[in-house]
Amino acid sequence: MASIRTVLSFRPQRSLGLARFFSAGTEYDLCVIGAGPGGYTGAIKAAQLGLKTVCIDKRGPPGGTCLNVGCIPSKALLQASALYHEAKKGFEARGIQGSENLSMDFGKLMDNKDTAVKKLTGGIEGLFKRDKVKYLKGHGKLTGPNSVTVTLNDGGEETIKAKNIMLATGSEIIEKLPFVEVDEQQIVSSTGALTLKQVPEKLVVIGGGVIGLELGSVYERLGSHVTVVEFLPTIGGMGIDAEVAKDMQRILKKQGMHFKMSTKVTAVEKTGGGVKVSTEPAAGGDSEVLDADVVLVCVGRREYRDNLGTEDLGIEMNGRKIKVDDCFQTNVKGIYAIGDIIDGPMLAHKAEDEGSLVAEYLATGAKPHLDYNNVPSVVYTHPEVAWVGKTEEQLKAEGVEYKKGKFSFAANGRAIANGDTDGFVKVLSCKKTDKLLGVHIINEIG
Repeated sequence: MASIRTVLSFRPQRSLGLARFFSAGTEYDLCVIGAGPGGYTGAIKAAQLGLKTVCIDKRGPPGGTCLNVGCIPSKALLQASALYHEAKKGFEARGIQGSENLSMDFGKLMDNKDTAVKKLTGGIEGLFKRDKVKYLKGHGKLTGPNSVTVTLNDGGEETIKAKNIMLATGSEIIEKLPFVEVDEQQIVSSTGALTLKQVPEKLVVIGGGVIGLELGSVYERLGSHVTVVEFLPTIGGMGIDAEVAKDMQRILKKQGMHFKMSTKVTAVEKTGGGVKVSTEPAAGGDSEVLDADVVLVCVGRREYRDNLGTEDLGIEMNGRKIKVDDCFQTNVKGIYAIGDIIDGPMLAHKAEDEGSLVAEYLATGAKPHLDYNNVPSVVYTHPEVAWVGKTEEQLKAEGVEYKKGKFSFAANGRAIANGDTDGFVKVLSCKKTDKLLGVHIINEIG
């Protein structure tokens, strides 16, 4: 959300220096395909810097996964469920009486989540209008180095001509796996988990990464019996420090979440009103069947390039990612790519920075610079987990000699006063130069 504040506060006057990039007639200086955090931030920044800009997205409401079915709605549920859980489980110990009769209106909780989403997506459309970014709702496809054909949601097509094109199509959930297919009712993705009609009595979460832990913790707080099945021996996904992950799992288990680590799912079968999840140890062994009312599948995301036209133009790939240079330009001159479809962490704030940097480069010629070692990551469970830089495991693998400083919140004055002493903060630095290499924290307000 930092980008929304940035574009709200930054309204430069269009100078003659910037105006030299402004095109006349129906041709645009920049066409952005994708209105997620990277796309809308880049489009708005480009327009503020004097570029005639059009932004295209098939979803309709701008904001991409993050604002519509990701970061924002999940945070609304995380906040509401945390308050409810604290009132039910923690108030009495703090001397606050009456919480034993507390009830929850799940429908209202979901309505509040939807209200937050509509306010923010509507705000982005307002920013588009304010800064004169043309917004087209439809599927954009590359039809040339300077051409995009838009299949409009309301019917018909429109062809866009632009000097530059920014691909910011993001990623989407992996729905189809050999052992399960999502139906968004009993077997749901993160999107379906945000629209459940009631709190399931038993919830099985396949995947113990960031999204699985966040949404699993929401429903555990609201009363579900939650079991997380994770193929790896640790939770938290890629990039999390092993010591932090271990403490995080200990705390979540104490709160009531159940874990089956180093375990793979072999089948998911709907049986009338329920679902059976067949599992077995990742290393092999006896199988086990888990019963669930709802199964949440959180096994990762895939780059969204469906019918984008990159293959037809011969845009080079680096595995599943679009290959770009230091200025985020592809091998096709004038076509740039940012966000989840290029290398780097699949994070909204990373895409936002890339979008802004490309816009500034096109408008001013200032070359982009982004250090991916310094992109922070956060898990909004309770306790929260955050980190930036290297983990101990990464430093050891790279042969870097380092120093470690660690402080437990059990000895922190505010944590003791708050009654939340779980967790610690850890700082890693170079043994020879004291250069800061990594910082990791786990606590209620990490």
